[in-house]
Amino acid sequence: MHGLCTFLLLHVLTCVGQIVNGSDIIHGEKVPNNSMQYMVSLQNNFGHECGGFLITHNFVLTAAHCGKDLTHVILETTNIRGNNYLKRGIERKYIHPDYLIPGLGSDIMLLKLSADVDINKRVHTIAIPTHEQNVQENQICSVAGWGKTEGWDVDNAELRVANVSVIDLKLCYKEWRVLPPNVICAGGYGTRKGFCQGDSGGPLVCNGIAVGIVSFNKHYNCKYPDVPNVYTDISPYVPWINKVLKENNYHL
Repeated sequence: MHGLCTFLLLHVLTCVGQIVNGSDIIHGEKVPNNSMQYMVSLQNNFGHECGGFLITHNFVLTAAHCGKDLTHVILETTNIRGNNYLKRGIERKYIHPDYLIPGLGSDIMLLKLSADVDINKRVHTIAIPTHEQNVQENQICSVAGWGKTEGWDVDNAELRVANVSVIDLKLCYKEWRVLPPNVICAGGYGTRKGFCQGDSGGPLVCNGIAVGIVSFNKHYNCKYPDVPNVYTDISPYVPWINKVLKENNYHL
């Protein structure tokens, strides 16, 4: 058994070299003002780094691999270069204890903000699963973010969204050959829609519920990859999320 586990780990690490953290929304549309008001831009001293989404007055959910160098978040806007937005510092980062790298799974993190956010007409929370969430093959969901839309030299200040279809996990495993546990596959794979490098941490939203978190794709290939995009499945991590929130006197 030990030899088998060692072999599987080496196989995963070999494939990890093909994995690229998620980012840009490809062939999406601009999000109208006063829409998707749960979206959050995670920033460092140089600007936008990742996406995230507000789940309580004081907590943002995002990908664990976004954790390095983050200093603050921007809310209440679809245009992160505008002047009309809300800014909050990051008081603490809660990275899932099983996380090492995206290709090995548990790519999920909670950010506690430096102060509560008022829920109003300009900023909302989004629901996450309360139990096992079974998305269906070919179900149409959405993914949004502020990443580049074409090439590597075109920054995108406007929030964009694309509709993507959920891909059967058996097919996803077949195409990737190896995947971590607790993932959802949607977009990419012969389509012209999905995410690319830069919108990591944003939500996969199905029927108004954030069911997944943008995690990784393959080879920086956004036009478009021959394998499905991969998201962290939120539902298996709900007990951990609730534990962190309870420790901070918050709840969903």
